[in-house]
Amino acid sequence: MPSNRLEITGKVQTVLGVIDADDLGITLPHEHLLVDLSVYFTEPEEARFKRLAHEPVSFENHSWIQHHTYNSLDNLRLLDEEEIIGELMPFKNEGGSTVVSLSNVGLARDPLGLVNISRATGLNVVMGSGYYISQSQGPEYERKTKEEIAEEINADIEVGVDNTGIRAGIIGELGCTWPLKESERKVLLAGVIAQKRTGATINVHQVSAGPNDAMEIIKILDDAGADLSRVVIDHIDLTVLPLSYRLELAKTGCYLEYDIFGYPTFAPPSPFGGGSVIRNRPCDRERIEQITELIDAGYLNQILISQDICMKHLMLRYGGHGFAHILCNIVPQMLVRGITREQIHTMMVENPKHVLSFA
Repeated sequence: MPSNRLEITGKVQTVLGVIDADDLGITLPHEHLLVDLSVYFTEPEEARFKRLAHEPVSFENHSWIQHHTYNSLDNLRLLDEEEIIGELMPFKNEGGSTVVSLSNVGLARDPLGLVNISRATGLNVVMGSGYYISQSQGPEYERKTKEEIAEEINADIEVGVDNTGIRAGIIGELGCTWPLKESERKVLLAGVIAQKRTGATINVHQVSAGPNDAMEIIKILDDAGADLSRVVIDHIDLTVLPLSYRLELAKTGCYLEYDIFGYPTFAPPSPFGGGSVIRNRPCDRERIEQITELIDAGYLNQILISQDICMKHLMLRYGGHGFAHILCNIVPQMLVRGITREQIHTMMVENPKHVLSFA
């Protein structure tokens, strides 16, 4: 048993240390406080757009960037601590308490930066561990076994990241594209090994490219012995999924995460998986309707909601919805549409408590 296993059982591990799960409060379970998504960058071929691709994000080019998300290099990088601190304060002022930053290996994870942000804002910050999609993993990744990757995750949680002593509190987001790459299957299996040792929850990035992709991920995890009640499947709302599929997924016991509240309904296809299917993205009203369907079917305790802010055009100062969007705009709409305050509390407080506390 790792030396800190008893210390963290039933508790939450933030970048500032272990806290009681009851101290989490209102939680955003899927955000990126510091991140570099330039792995997605594709330079436009047209001469008139090449200049825009390398300009800083501003109100003047915000409209173009909304339609060309992956063609703006600056848009894909959140690297300024002070900027993020300012962006988080509206969430804090609306009653928010905790943010999970799921930037891990391949996404410019910065433990010391997260510590600075947590101290400056007074928010709990939980850091992710593991590897993102195959295109971000680097050549040295291929030589590693799943056991070696699991040991890296264990060390992140038990000792700290890169000799900083700052510990991760969740496994993820483990990157999966479609079709699933063998290197991504390997990191899923490593995540299961690490979950068995640490008791941490596994968070999985998936792109909902087809009707069975998330179920394939669940099968891989289940066959390897994962605790599916401690698995979060991200981006359920990246495309419009039928209720029958969402119910099939919920029946496995995993969490369904609606984590792109506030995104435009139009979207350029990702360079890595999803294709044109991703363009069929629900609006926030449809997200609320889908969540209502899951609640009515008895799956309230398996729903998480967040905003996945990972690009500049989603931030307030650049014309986006910001970290307080759910509290300021979505919660009132949920109440109007019949979701109760108690149910909202379950999704934003109680469910994250279970996800982030160690088994």
